[in-house]
Amino acid sequence: MCGIVGYVGPKQAVPLLMEGLKRLEYRGYDSAGVAVVVDGRLVVHKAAGKIAMLEVQLGRLPLKGTTGIAHTRWATHGAPTTRNAHPHTDCGDMVAVVHNGIIENSTALRTMLRERGHRFVSETDTEVIAHLVEQFYTGSIEDAVGAALRELEGAYGIAVISAREPGTIVAARKGSPLLVGVGDGENFVASDASAVLAHTRSVVYLDEGELAVVRSTGYQLRDRHATPLTKEISQIDWDLATIERGGYAHFMLKEICEQPESLRNTLRGRLLEEEGTARLGGLNLTEEQLARIDRIVITACGTSWHAAMVGEYMLEEVARLPVEVEYASEFRYRNPIVDDRTLVIVISQSGETADTLAALREAKGRGARTIGIVNQVGSTIAREVDGGIFLHAGPEIGVASTKAFTSQIGALALFTLKLGRLRALSILQGREIVGALRRLPEQLEAVLAKKAEIEALAERYVRVSNVLYLGRGYNFPVALEGALKLKEISYIHAEGYPAAEMKHGPIALIDELMPVIFIAPKDGVHAKIPTNIEEVRARGGRVIAVVTEGDTTITPLVDHVITIPETMDMLTPILTSVPLQLLAYYVAVRRGCNVDQPRNLAKSVTVE
Repeated sequence: MCGIVGYVGPKQAVPLLMEGLKRLEYRGYDSAGVAVVVDGRLVVHKAAGKIAMLEVQLGRLPLKGTTGIAHTRWATHGAPTTRNAHPHTDCGDMVAVVHNGIIENSTALRTMLRERGHRFVSETDTEVIAHLVEQFYTGSIEDAVGAALRELEGAYGIAVISAREPGTIVAARKGSPLLVGVGDGENFVASDASAVLAHTRSVVYLDEGELAVVRSTGYQLRDRHATPLTKEISQIDWDLATIERGGYAHFMLKEICEQPESLRNTLRGRLLEEEGTARLGGLNLTEEQLARIDRIVITACGTSWHAAMVGEYMLEEVARLPVEVEYASEFRYRNPIVDDRTLVIVISQSGETADTLAALREAKGRGARTIGIVNQVGSTIAREVDGGIFLHAGPEIGVASTKAFTSQIGALALFTLKLGRLRALSILQGREIVGALRRLPEQLEAVLAKKAEIEALAERYVRVSNVLYLGRGYNFPVALEGALKLKEISYIHAEGYPAAEMKHGPIALIDELMPVIFIAPKDGVHAKIPTNIEEVRARGGRVIAVVTEGDTTITPLVDHVITIPETMDMLTPILTSVPLQLLAYYVAVRRGCNVDQPRNLAKSVTVE
């Protein structure tokens, strides 16, 4: 949530900061602002709304300066107004701060600082940081920031500049991602590598409690005890073209259409056909350690939680191990039963999801072995787990996750295959799964070829107010995911249910105005679906069904059919989810919604 970018070097800062902000806007777009050191003073410009509003302001009042910080906001404390936009400054306008995260003791700090004469102008928790730095400043901005951080409780990724020390940015993190972009005679600070990729591929990721002092001539790092650090420079291995729209109307549509390739990348080099298993060298677990596991807990949030549910069904059926799926936000506050024979799998596209990261730390603290399924190399979760599976799906810019979801299921299938071969799966069964996984990218291309058909179907349902999604077995989580996609980008109320549960409540809502979408491929529970469809038809409901090509049982019973190629039961969610992504996308576009930046949402949820 929110985006931070900072620059120090010989060039004019504002064009670089604005370029970086635009690449971060998917992380927050309620308001935006910049602060630049100009002739020994701080100049700040802020605007409510999208970054374009700030651009208009800067076009009228251009800023010239070579050190600056900028921010695009997803509101937590205080409404998304110009007054609450970042950067925030101290009483004397000598210190400017941008901040991602939440300061949990901000109310107490605000009261204390007011008693000492400080004047506040915003409703935000962030403003206390600027005043704390002012309070502690005795000649060194680095020392003042360090002292201020010791007073804070909660999560932060911050960048601070001071008019007293032009040419210096102080950055620090605790629970919210931050990196230093290392250039040639210039350096950057950012919350995401995409903000600096046009200028450098070399980055240094800050870890918990670390602080960086960044100048054009270099940077220094220290830990929470003020001990100097030396860290390895990481190289970003994807290029700028991957985060451009490439001719598509929206990032979401681009990422939906990238799924054949993103899934290929997830599977590439990992399928061992002869042995009927998967190669997953990043797990950092020997076969003996894997065999010792007697229970698995998967924890995640949102779309990743739906992928986790598919993983639960896979692992229990194929590897014959008990699996529990937990919302990360609940797991962290319970007293979970995990030990050294429990494997905890954490799933997060960004690798920075605050609740999932906290759940990981809770599991590790209780002695569990942990692996992560993440898309962002260098993310906090990727660095803190014992091992993991990188998705290699490429950057996902659209707020509504699409290609990460199918790649997460692909990664879970690989892990299921490996674990299953160690425990219960024959080599022939393993080869069957390998073959089915190899065919999936091509089958996804066949599903995407139906875009025009799904777009035409969307036209019929643009004005509905409620939609019910129903599925059984492996496709119950797909029903949940389909409903989530529709409501988060089109703002139509939608719910996902197990198909048989419909008659225990939701059936009361069904009438001729409420479409019902059945996810009903030819699988082990296919025979149970027609009865549920008849129950909807009897109440006048309109029925859309996602079915396997050649289905002659369900097709005659429904109003509209979307077909998918045939695959193994456990892999159907990868194919059935894509038509639902497209349907949500086209409905939202027809309703005039901003599908890449839906209201009230942000891409990476780095606050609790």
